[in-house]
Amino acid sequence: MHSTSTIEISISALRHNIRFLQSFLRPGVRISSVVKANAYGHGIEPFVGIAEECGIDHFSVFSLDEAYQVKKALKNHAEIMVMGWSNPKDIEWAVENGIELYVFENETLETALSAAKKSGKNAVIHLEIETGMNRTGLVDKDIRKAVAKIKANKEYFRVKGLCTHYSGAESISNYHRIQHQIRKFRQKQRLLLKAGILPEQFHTACSAASIAYPVTQMDMVRIGILQYGLWPSPETFIHFTHQQNDRSDPLKRVLSWKSSIMSIKEVKEGEFVSYGTNYLAKTDMLVAIIPTGYSHGYSRSLSNQGRVLIKGQRAGIIGLVNMNMMIADITGIDDVKIGDEVVFIGKQGDRVISVSSFTEFSDQLNYELLARLPQNIPRKIVD
Repeated sequence: MHSTSTIEISISALRHNIRFLQSFLRPGVRISSVVKANAYGHGIEPFVGIAEECGIDHFSVFSLDEAYQVKKALKNHAEIMVMGWSNPKDIEWAVENGIELYVFENETLETALSAAKKSGKNAVIHLEIETGMNRTGLVDKDIRKAVAKIKANKEYFRVKGLCTHYSGAESISNYHRIQHQIRKFRQKQRLLLKAGILPEQFHTACSAASIAYPVTQMDMVRIGILQYGLWPSPETFIHFTHQQNDRSDPLKRVLSWKSSIMSIKEVKEGEFVSYGTNYLAKTDMLVAIIPTGYSHGYSRSLSNQGRVLIKGQRAGIIGLVNMNMMIADITGIDDVKIGDEVVFIGKQGDRVISVSSFTEFSDQLNYELLARLPQNIPRKIVD
């Protein structure tokens, strides 16, 4: 059965973005592809497959259920790192399958130790250090307990990494806070090394930090939004292009979102369109009904503001966005027919609708809009 809309994932765009990432990273820095939140709406299963084709061999997720999805999608051997929630009931599976776990609570360390003893395999862990974001991370007293536990059971642990997360590297307003975090991480790094804990790699940088603070690239970077062809913020884009001769955007958008027209009708001057009295036709109009609404991820806040592409031209969304439908003004667009393609995100002809055009109107982050795209929308790999 055909869905009311389709999300297209471009492997050539991803390949281009990976090459771009490698061009500004220091030699030897490994990329961990962040595929949490259903690969930022792109779909874990299709995205992981094409990311591997582009040379990615390390993936980061938020939770163990996502790790399970990535493992099922792998075509080759790649490493998987859980940066967030590890349900104690699933840690034994994680240890048995070599899944890398963030440790920011000593309870996780205890559970991983028990699983390692039971399975006969080392628990692969990354110690996350609290440096000033005050979200997850080991504070000083917990670091001491973790060090003691690891040293007393060193045959059961593989300390793969030492890491932290920065509190808003995408904004210059957080500059001093980020600098403080960098210094604090270096301090904890020295203390752990002095205590005999020798992590195999150090990693602290997300997409924004990788660009704005190159010193944070270290051994590995956790790249999310950039690989998908979007910038963490306008400031990050300006920061990067300010240092280049070419000020054009070097990224290509990986995701396109499309539907088709299900009905066309005439609306007379003075009539209202859609629910209530939200939109009044000021002249005779021709409108297209599209079988996609807020239940499909197209925000209701885009009512009377959103734009779509039809026949290579921009068409405004008029009236309230419904649960399953929206209405576009196609007055003045020639030869529109039922079944014609409608582009919500992506390119049609010479025109483009970007994710940012949604976020500017709907007050959402580009991360938020992508992550909210329903999983049941089919994802299709295209060149």
